[in-house]
Amino acid sequence: MAAGADLLARIAERRAGVGDPRELVGELRRALVLVPLGGGGLWTAEFGGVRWVCGFTDREALARFAAARGESGREWEFAEVRGARLLDEVVPALGAPAGVAVNVADGAGSMLFPPVAGIVPDTVAVAVDVDVDVEGRG
Repeated sequence: MAAGADLLARIAERRAGVGDPRELVGELRRALVLVPLGGGGLWTAEFGGVRWVCGFTDREALARFAAARGESGREWEFAEVRGARLLDEVVPALGAPAGVAVNVADGAGSMLFPPVAGIVPDTVAVAVDVDVDVEGRG
């Protein structure tokens, strides 16, 4: 099976309104995704107050992204990173609300994994939907 095919199948299920969202997150955690490099680290984009790590299921998806940016002639360096590492290590290290955007140039084949509990670590500094506990009150 092609790299990323299982993740693509889970994305298609959720976009069709079926499938278990936890299975989708689990598939991202297991998947190896291609993340472009830039500025001395992994390439990210900001949208809606969230920093998004852009990952791609294969070279073709990355090529479509480059074409959509008008940069298809450019050589794109990338790292192959396990989704679990993106969610558990990279996102918290960004120091701001951050999530993972998969295949962002693919319209109906794209999926956002926002900075919420159950996707990223369940801490106030990382998941935007976790309440601050003040003197025992959530």
